[in-house]
Amino acid sequence: MKLRLLLINPWIYDFAAANLWASPLGLLHVAECLSLYDVEFAFIDCTDSVKWKRYGKGKYQREIVEKPDSLKAVPRKFCRYGISIDEFNDALKKALPVDAVLITSIMSWWYPGIRKVIELIRSVSKNTPIILGGIYATLWHSHAAETSGADFIFRGQVSNDLSFAFNTFGFKLKRKREKAVPFYRLGLYDAYPFAPLLTSTGCPFNCDYCGSGQLNSNYVRRTAEGVLHDITEFHCIGVRDFAFYDDALLVCAETHIKLILKEIINRRMDMRFHCPNGLHARHIDDELARLMKESGFRTLRLSLETINAERQKETGGKVCSEDLISAVSSLKRHGFTKEDIGVYLMYGLPGQEFYEVREGVEFLKALDVKINLTEFSPVPGTKCWADLVSGGTIREDLDPLLTNNTVFTSLFSGYDPEELDKIKLHVKEYNLGQGKF
Repeated sequence: MKLRLLLINPWIYDFAAANLWASPLGLLHVAECLSLYDVEFAFIDCTDSVKWKRYGKGKYQREIVEKPDSLKAVPRKFCRYGISIDEFNDALKKALPVDAVLITSIMSWWYPGIRKVIELIRSVSKNTPIILGGIYATLWHSHAAETSGADFIFRGQVSNDLSFAFNTFGFKLKRKREKAVPFYRLGLYDAYPFAPLLTSTGCPFNCDYCGSGQLNSNYVRRTAEGVLHDITEFHCIGVRDFAFYDDALLVCAETHIKLILKEIINRRMDMRFHCPNGLHARHIDDELARLMKESGFRTLRLSLETINAERQKETGGKVCSEDLISAVSSLKRHGFTKEDIGVYLMYGLPGQEFYEVREGVEFLKALDVKINLTEFSPVPGTKCWADLVSGGTIREDLDPLLTNNTVFTSLFSGYDPEELDKIKLHVKEYNLGQGKF
């Protein structure tokens, strides 16, 4: 008898959330892998309630919910983002019965969404095996195992061999094809307002604050031909907005992204590219800036993180201020403007004084780029996490809810809340072109 599975992307539970090219790409790749086998599967995306706007961005439907005890003191509304409980229950009823449920996870502090999904499944199908994978399941493996209610925690990167997880429950996967069906050909969504693109996995850098190396131990690039095939297929079904999910999109640019962009230009394909993940400014030269402009890049986010030269070196050495100056100059020479170029500036890093954040803001204002202030959030297994634990700032068993980027810096950075609010308002007004600077 054919194995029947249910794949679920759970709700977001947070103080704020917007869809800026967000997609459960890991779960979609699981669906691709499963297409190799003689299985049937249903798919529920609990966040599939977006009111779409320009360029593939959108706003989630939300419902105010009770705050967990550890967040009671935060003076903001806590919400569940996505479809209603009734909509989920209706979709679940249509999908059941199944032999197993596979649930993905993304941000660690969204784990209440996982718990809610599992609670609702258990209420109607108590004995169905539940497998939890994804970012939270990997980085917070022990917490997930102890609190999620899942029967199996899948740790690490998804590969074409999922058999060991299923073997735990006595299921045997029977291979039926040699090549996986791309997720966009599996009918998982009615339409794609944007296409998520991953041209590589992993990152050659090892920054002190980043968990990328724990999710993908090696940096592996796809072939330019394979990436172009996916872009062309999406283009054929009417998609015009594409979001790159790579951690290191521009590394080895001569033999990778430049080849891809040159071919897109040659084919005269009408599309828009967006880079919500921080790009490595060091790799942007005049040629790449020209190719990005001519191929249709609209949203650029560059990584600076800090203006402090010593901290730049100590935390990974992926960028220095001179790299950013050069990259911005190249981008502007080829037609990009302040509206197109945003730079991530992090605050709340261990040992980072507030004056350093102010200096970073002034530096970016002088470059005339948009400033994307980013709250530091600690990741288990990183050097920053270890430093915070050894220094007594946090405990090893910290509740993941407290790593929420809305919460962590206000609790543990030592910054004056009023000063922090002032600089946030200042940056907001600057980005909008309001006030005097």
